[in-house]
Amino acid sequence: MLTVKGLQVHYQLRGGALSRVLGRTPPAVKAVDGIDLTLRRGEVLGLVGESGSGKTTLGRALLGLVPATGGSIRYQDQELVGLSEGRLRPLRRKLQMVFQDPHASLNPSMDIGTAVGDPLRVHDIGSSDEDRRRLVKQALETVGLAPAERYMSMYPSDLSGGQKQRAVIARAIVLEPDLLVADEPVSMLDMSVRAKILQLMIDLGERLDLTYVYITHDLATAKLFCDRVAIMYLGRIVEIGTSEEIFNNPRHPYTKALLRAIPTPGLIRDVPHDLPRGEVPDAVRPPVGCSFHPRCPAAFAPCGWEARDLRSTLEDRWARLDASAYKEESALFADLKDLDAPGRSVRIRPAAGRAGELLALLERMRSDAPDERLWRGITAVREDAGAVVVDFREQVDPVPLAVGTARVECHLFDPRFAPLSEEASR
Repeated sequence: MLTVKGLQVHYQLRGGALSRVLGRTPPAVKAVDGIDLTLRRGEVLGLVGESGSGKTTLGRALLGLVPATGGSIRYQDQELVGLSEGRLRPLRRKLQMVFQDPHASLNPSMDIGTAVGDPLRVHDIGSSDEDRRRLVKQALETVGLAPAERYMSMYPSDLSGGQKQRAVIARAIVLEPDLLVADEPVSMLDMSVRAKILQLMIDLGERLDLTYVYITHDLATAKLFCDRVAIMYLGRIVEIGTSEEIFNNPRHPYTKALLRAIPTPGLIRDVPHDLPRGEVPDAVRPPVGCSFHPRCPAAFAPCGWEARDLRSTLEDRWARLDASAYKEESALFADLKDLDAPGRSVRIRPAAGRAGELLALLERMRSDAPDERLWRGITAVREDAGAVVVDFREQVDPVPLAVGTARVECHLFDPRFAPLSEEASR
């Protein structure tokens, strides 16, 4: 029903006055960066990941609510990328969205009957006001707001959170769509009504032959609701497979971390302590190679080590030192900004005449923590013309690989790197 290939959504940042004078291209936020997926009629596809992973942007791009900057989205035989608003509007009858916050999704000055019927007016459906009123009543009763006459004259402020979300769903299905993108439809609701809304969506899917893209950060509801699950990280799908495969046999280290983070009532003492360190990196300048490698406990040589990783390792070390030791070691560097340079090699300028001491510090760091993942990606640390040069291994982007019935973007499953992976695991 829907085929997505190489989809990109990049937001260009505004550069400063100097950048414009010099003709420099400002950086871009890569919110969605090369997504491939297919969606079959009648299935429920879950998009799961942390905040900032690109889930909502991908969902909106599928409907043309945000413009794609590259790639292809084909709905049946119709290409959506690049369509004008005039040509895209008729297709929106078949492609609808349920937004995250039902309180903000409804116009507070518009009664429920008018709000649910507004799409009918926009798309000029119904031969008369009475005909449209009949369709609105039918949609409200379908989502459980019955008798419909009671709710049509109410305003959003008269409804509970669950009732508002039912009204939003009614507004989405009144056009009889094929695809419904549901952006965290239960996250703003009380726990007592979440299961009811999810069950409503399941029932609607069966009754109306709906296809869902279900966006969530809640793996528990994804397990209940989804046929397939796509795990997103920094604009990429790092693992996709059937719900059973993802939950029973996760492959990607990020998927495993998300599953370990699911809270279990009564087992607080057993919360694992091996969750990913750090935070989601900056999408303006994501890590090279595998974007997850700075946080990945299984990262090894080809994952994409660079100077920024060395800086992070230094800062972690200094956070554990006392003030005098930190001052002594940090004084060896002329400017730590040297470690922000991209590339497979970085030249670190030492304080005047202290190149040997700086080289000795890096060698001591390696001997003190030989199991630190960073050193797996460094081929040489040497002194050169008064500077210390650190050479990194080739930085390789992961590619989608078929593993069982899932598709995984991870070097651990790439046969090209099997010997290095086995060495790292030892």
